[in-house]
Amino acid sequence: MPTRHPRHSITETPPVREALDALRCRGERVRLDELVIRGARERLREMNAANDQDARNAELRRQLVQRLRTGEGLDVDAAYEVRERGWTHE
Repeated sequence: MPTRHPRHSITETPPVREALDALRCRGERVRLDELVIRGARERLREMNAANDQDARNAELRRQLVQRLRTGEGLDVDAAYEVRERGWTHE
């Protein structure tokens, strides 16, 4: 059937077949277009979550650098003690 949209083909390699068979065994009609849409949306959610975590980590690093520069909120005596004696838990 003619179409203006790109076409794709999927080979049922063993991992693909295993995933699809799990659906088929439950009587689910396999619709590849639906699975591709769901997979793409899930991948975007994963990427956004990773980006959010990267942004949080960057902010925490920025705050740490700021504290190290200003000394605000740091216990200098404790830092020197750790440097001289190492980190111990009591």
